[in-house]
Amino acid sequence: MKKILELKNVGLTYQTPKDEINAVSGLSFSVNEGEFVSIIGPSGCGKTTVLSMIAGLIPATGGKIEFLAKKERKDCIGYMLQKDQLFPWRTIEKNILLPLEIKKSLTKERKEYANSLLKKYGLYEFKDNYPSELSGGMRQRVALIRTLVFSPDILLLDEPFSAIDYQTRLSVCNDVYSIIKAEHKTAILVTHDISEAISMSDKIVVLTKRPAKVKSEFFPGLSGETPLKRRELPEFSLLFEKIWKELN
Repeated sequence: MKKILELKNVGLTYQTPKDEINAVSGLSFSVNEGEFVSIIGPSGCGKTTVLSMIAGLIPATGGKIEFLAKKERKDCIGYMLQKDQLFPWRTIEKNILLPLEIKKSLTKERKEYANSLLKKYGLYEFKDNYPSELSGGMRQRVALIRTLVFSPDILLLDEPFSAIDYQTRLSVCNDVYSIIKAEHKTAILVTHDISEAISMSDKIVVLTKRPAKVKSEFFPGLSGETPLKRRELPEFSLLFEKIWKELN
């Protein structure tokens, strides 16, 4: 597998009215094409900050973030937030087409692709409904499809399941994982949930307390076809214990 993204000795320092904060220091890791990578670490260590630097929303003050995809960063990255952020006054189809409208790239072909994703993932019959008429799990699928419509190479997922109840969360993890793999996308997930990271990931990057840097990496290599099935494997609990100890 070839690298699609590499962070080399990345740092971030910023000023507050009272002090200088060293948020990230010497952060280095890489992501391969088609890989599902999770970033976990202590609360407040800067996991979302790392995603923001990768997306270009926050400029790093040191080191280098290198994209090895052919597209520019703005076309290479798709960002899925903690909440679905669907506009309640727009239909599901119009919510999904919004990024294309903003980028002024709403062509007939793009619209057909968006509708093909809705059909493929069981949402086409709801395209004229409004977000309030869908379940939490369906809304997250809509949010993911909205992220996919302009064909990004890398998906950044910032705790996208945190606003969903636990039972629904397990099902949505399966759905989102299946869609990402079916579309052959590279994904970077930020999560505080060790079980979530283990069940979905090819690689887990564990960060230290602030200033964040890589403490360790794990490669689960679990055999189950879905995150839910992987949670049932005996190796799952062993790996959970190892990572929990690393965090504590």
